[in-house]
Amino acid sequence: MYDICGKRTDGKVLNCPRGSPSVKPDDLLSSKIQSLCPTITGNVCCTEAQFDTLRTQVQQAIPFLVGCPACLRNFLNLFCELTCSPNQSLFINVSSVLQVNKNMTVNGIDFYINDAFGEGLYDSCKDVKFGTMNSRALEFIGAGAKNFREWFAFIGRRAPLNVPGSPYAITFRSSIPETSGVKPMNVSTYSCGDISLGCSCGDCPLSPVCANSVSPPSNEGGSCSVRIGSLKAKCIDIAVAILYIVLVSAFLGWRLFYLNRQKENVPSRAKPFWHAMEGGELHSVNQQKEENLSIQMLQDAPQIRNGVQLSIVQGYMSNFYRMYGIWVAKNPILVLCSSLAIVFVLCLGLIRFKVETRPEKLWVGPGSKAAGEKQFFDNHLAPFYRIEQLVLATIPDVDGKSPSIVTENNIKLLFEIQKKVDGIHANYSGSVVSLADICMKPLDQDCATQSVLQYFKMDPDNYDNYGGVEHLKYCFEHYSSAAKCMSAFKAPLDPSTALGGFSGNNYSEASAFIITYPVNNAVDKRGNASEKAVAWEKAFIQMSKDELLQLVQSKNLTLSFSSESSIEEELKRESTTDAITILISYLVMFAYISLTLGDTPHLSSFYISSKVLLGLSGVVLVMLSVLGSVGFFSALGVKSTLIIMEVIPFLVLAVGVDNMCILVHAVKRQPMELPLEERISNALVEVGPSITLASLSEVLAFAVGTFIPMPACRVFSMFAALAVLLDFLLQVTAFVALIAFDFLRAEDKRVDCFPCIKVPSYANSDKGVGERKSGLLARYMKEIHAPILSLWGVKIVVISVFVAFTLASIALCTRIEPGLEQKIVLPQDSYLQGYFNNVSEYLRIGPPLYFVVKNYNYSSESRHTNQLCSISRCDSDSLLNEISKASSTPETSYIAKPAASWLDDFLVWISPEAFGCCRKFTNATYCPPDDQPPCCSSNDGSCSLGGVCKDCTTCFRHSDLQNDRPSTTQFEDKLPWFLNALPSAACAKGGHGAYTSSVELKGYESGIIQASSFRTYHTPLNKQIDYVNSLRAAREFSSRVSDSLKIEIFPYSVFYMFFEQYLDIWKTALINLSIAIGAVFIVCLIITCSFWISAIILLVLAMIVVDIMGVMAILGIQLNAISVVNLVMSVGIGVEFCVHMTHAFSVSSGDKDQRTKEALGTMGASVFRYLSYHLSHSDSGRDYANEACWGDCPLLLKDGGLCGILLPNVFSLGASRFLAWPCIPTSSIKHVWSTFKICAHRTARRASFSSGVVGFRLRWRSLFLLALFRPLRASSGARDCNVAREYVVSAVTIVILVFNIGGFYPIVLGFVLVWWSGISPRCRPLKLPGEVAEIVGVEFKPSEVRATTGLKAFKRKKLLFSHRFGMRSPWNPSETLGTRSTEGGEKVGPACDIFSIEGLDFSGLISLMFSSFCVVVFVFVIKAVVFPPDPHSVCGLVLDYSDWFKAVVWLDLVW
Repeated sequence: MYDICGKRTDGKVLNCPRGSPSVKPDDLLSSKIQSLCPTITGNVCCTEAQFDTLRTQVQQAIPFLVGCPACLRNFLNLFCELTCSPNQSLFINVSSVLQVNKNMTVNGIDFYINDAFGEGLYDSCKDVKFGTMNSRALEFIGAGAKNFREWFAFIGRRAPLNVPGSPYAITFRSSIPETSGVKPMNVSTYSCGDISLGCSCGDCPLSPVCANSVSPPSNEGGSCSVRIGSLKAKCIDIAVAILYIVLVSAFLGWRLFYLNRQKENVPSRAKPFWHAMEGGELHSVNQQKEENLSIQMLQDAPQIRNGVQLSIVQGYMSNFYRMYGIWVAKNPILVLCSSLAIVFVLCLGLIRFKVETRPEKLWVGPGSKAAGEKQFFDNHLAPFYRIEQLVLATIPDVDGKSPSIVTENNIKLLFEIQKKVDGIHANYSGSVVSLADICMKPLDQDCATQSVLQYFKMDPDNYDNYGGVEHLKYCFEHYSSAAKCMSAFKAPLDPSTALGGFSGNNYSEASAFIITYPVNNAVDKRGNASEKAVAWEKAFIQMSKDELLQLVQSKNLTLSFSSESSIEEELKRESTTDAITILISYLVMFAYISLTLGDTPHLSSFYISSKVLLGLSGVVLVMLSVLGSVGFFSALGVKSTLIIMEVIPFLVLAVGVDNMCILVHAVKRQPMELPLEERISNALVEVGPSITLASLSEVLAFAVGTFIPMPACRVFSMFAALAVLLDFLLQVTAFVALIAFDFLRAEDKRVDCFPCIKVPSYANSDKGVGERKSGLLARYMKEIHAPILSLWGVKIVVISVFVAFTLASIALCTRIEPGLEQKIVLPQDSYLQGYFNNVSEYLRIGPPLYFVVKNYNYSSESRHTNQLCSISRCDSDSLLNEISKASSTPETSYIAKPAASWLDDFLVWISPEAFGCCRKFTNATYCPPDDQPPCCSSNDGSCSLGGVCKDCTTCFRHSDLQNDRPSTTQFEDKLPWFLNALPSAACAKGGHGAYTSSVELKGYESGIIQASSFRTYHTPLNKQIDYVNSLRAAREFSSRVSDSLKIEIFPYSVFYMFFEQYLDIWKTALINLSIAIGAVFIVCLIITCSFWISAIILLVLAMIVVDIMGVMAILGIQLNAISVVNLVMSVGIGVEFCVHMTHAFSVSSGDKDQRTKEALGTMGASVFRYLSYHLSHSDSGRDYANEACWGDCPLLLKDGGLCGILLPNVFSLGASRFLAWPCIPTSSIKHVWSTFKICAHRTARRASFSSGVVGFRLRWRSLFLLALFRPLRASSGARDCNVAREYVVSAVTIVILVFNIGGFYPIVLGFVLVWWSGISPRCRPLKLPGEVAEIVGVEFKPSEVRATTGLKAFKRKKLLFSHRFGMRSPWNPSETLGTRSTEGGEKVGPACDIFSIEGLDFSGLISLMFSSFCVVVFVFVIKAVVFPPDPHSVCGLVLDYSDWFKAVVWLDLVW
């Protein structure tokens, strides 16, 4: 193949097919050949024209490989031997010829080459990277070849017209016929680890220098675990289990020791049963006397309550409230007007009211490190571009598999969508804004739209010309090497950025198109440039809703979309759409409060005794407190947030409801014969200290939230703290005055809501304290709840249960993940909900990651250049080499690719080997590559080697550089050339576009570049924890490298400033909770002067917080600033429960059980009303308040359980279980309780329990099937059902039913389940031992009685009751209960055998069943009407235990 015999139509030359003896070149040609092909010496087999062609062709590949000299040398040797080797005829055979212009030319050759050379060439080049595109060089010059054979096949392919590549086919062969006389080309190769031609560690990880370097540390933290057989448990789980066993054992041991000491010191003879009954009556009389006496004591000695000495602070507070109450009652108008005037003054600040909706101002603190780094990046480099995005996806089939979206119809649809997007014209200040006006243009010509349409140059006419879908699939594999696959903005397009829903590199199987429009951003978010972009984005979103959505859906596809301003605009929209919801919720709250504050409704007096106007006034005061708080901070220039507008009104009203109920009920409890002034004064003395203590604790707890760095939560805490404080002040001023007005109205017999109307008289008026009937809840608390809690067995069980729950929650806390889903902070009907789901499902590339270097010293005296770069002669532990190493372990580093390095590309660009890049004219000005103007006119079909650039020379020779590095002056002069150089086929290393914003040239003449960045990508981040871990890993990596290199380096990605808070969210949470609980402890200690009371409150609050965090782990709720605020809120709300109960206990008289009973009787009802209020309103309001703040229900259930069950038993060292709350109708509780009172004696009760209590055997199979109803339904394919949870709940139900631990609720529920399942149990009247018979005074004889639950059995058998004890039958209140007889006349035991079926009146059972049925119907009606379920969710129609609880509470209030 000697000389050139023709040209193709695209200008590529074709060699002659004839051979010729090798010739000795002249000195000039020899020096040229030696500079490019040092292995060829002496004679050559090529002309000067052939060599010039060789040099022109290989110069396109040199910029990709020059960073690794060994790879470049091997690559050049391949083509040097092919073109000019004197032994060419030994390994090259012309296989086909082609006639061009009457000359025969080469059309194909066989190139015999040794496999060793191929393997050496490939091994030296396989890891060489092309920094500009964050990918391997072989992706561009080898089509991503996986071995040398694939690479040779790509090199030997005959290039189509106007496409880079060989003008004739080259077939590389390694097998040689024996008789052919051919000898394969076997030039020695250089290893990339060769020190003389050493490559960087990034280009050659196997280099000895790199192998000896320290590998990056792994970020995987080994969690401690213990394996027990096949079970693997965490160490924390084992530790808390052991701790629980130790604590329970210690507690039981102490209890046994205490009982033994009691037996030694107390006589064992017990009072007869009827004596105990008489003693109870005597105690009731004495208690009444004590109550009357306490009234006088309150008046005479405020520091003494029921014979209990108060603390000094409480005494002073009692004195203050006594005088203050009398003064307010005498001057209600003055107090009301002055307090309202102050609030109205604060409300004047609302004229400066503004709402903050910018995400960076809501979720990023001003002192944020990430925010400071973002500001540095924006000011010194360039703001990260704005992103407008469309996601088109196919709909999964019945098997859940999504079909491929790469079809002809979908591509044409994409062109149609693109045409509509290009046609968007937004109006901004009278000017028209289009996408071309605002889009990012890397080369200042075409928009850098990331879409598969770029493979057709964004031109629909090219679709058929290029080959349609087949061309698209071809470009998926050759996007970096094929000229036809180059984008319209002259850069390769990675398919992973434009496709989604594929696995590996199977781009053809993609199920989604991802179209991204990068738009120029500006530092000034309120400037004209940003406002123009926002105007276009609004038009883009509107067009997507109105036109694109219907268009795409008509093609059986899905569409989601987003813009840079979408989140902010959705938050603004949200602030204006919830007014009606808030108004309705307030009306419902007002109605509830009005009913709660009033007396038991009587038709004849309801219009007088009701408190509708008072309740409305209380709601208005709450609204004024919120408005006053917002007005005060608005006057100070603090902007409000959506959390404040939607959560604080409910929160403050919830806190205020408790105080309002307590104040009104305290006044009601006062004797009616006292003047109104004294009643109000006594009421304030009774509850004022606890209200003050609770309110101050709440204010401090909320104020602690101001330490949270997230602005939205910090501002929320500020507004909430002031609102709660104002609410408290208005309650003890304006509301007390309103109470005085309302009671005066009632005493004057004026109609509620219409006080001008006076009724002459009405029945049942003005009952005294002794005649006033206690409410249902008050009777329940005093007569049922407190006695059950006083049982030692119940105490042990409850303390064990709550301690177990707390310890389990401690173990669960370690499973809470930090983060905050963006979907939570947006409306449920927002179009962004689907967008975030699709991004998480389809996106296969992570967000860009920049490593920013401050104060890079590029002078010759500094080592910074070699400490940063990653090409030959760079340090093995340089920044870019370390990034490359980290990308090899993406699962821990979260770095997907090596970094795109402007520094590497600049050093390669000025290298003499890249002779087509850095060039200069004879006048020392910049000379562009040969394929760019003015060297090549864009109008010419081809570019010749002549013309204006024929005299251009390389910028430097090797002798001009110092160890291949430019001097300070050379660096300074050529860096602007590089950043302005356009990349092209002749030199792909041009920095314009790729690195325009990567280097700050301001002040660089001093030898210091103030800011520069190196771009890479994170791995795909699909979960919140991935974002947090990626930020942590990047920070740790930068810190380690910065310390090693002594260079200031920091990572930056656009999401960092939003996730920085989660790095220390645990520390923030623990500090804030500790301060909140500590502040409550100090306030309690100061006011009560009791360390133990304060410590008990501290303990209960800590348990509340820990248990709620355990529930968070179970429900998968993430830890973020909002949840931290909610945890702090739980402390404030928990104080409401604990302080009132504690204060009531501390001022009560008697022993521990009596004081507990008294505290529950006086405060329990009010506190429980507060709890039921929250339960009934925890679902009101917007979804954001429920999801972002995760509702009040679990929080309040835990608060109520600890403070209403555990706390009283801590005082009396007893408790009940959570099921002791009234979760069955009150009528059934009264039946059970009346029976229980008969068995009040401990010995009889113990014998009753020891005999099984229930008295019948359950059929296990029926009960098990019944209890598994819900999980079986869930397992049948119901959507959105958690089968595991249903089985756990059912298992717990079965355990409770079988063992009946410590309460009557599971027994009753078990009996109802058995009755409904049609089981016929065997029953036996209880045989009590002789000791019990002697105590009760009845003779017992055993008797076996068989009964069934059928109606006929009840008709056949009738139970005879005597009137010995005068007690009412628990099942038929019209009959009395005493001893009973069998048909044979034998006496059997008393009604301690409470569940003997024969002793059960059928009407009572029907009543119980009907009540339970009403509960079920009520819940389903509420679920279906008030809260319509998701039509796609079967579980939305299923009754759960939280609904059961709410329904029963409501029915209890109604009944």
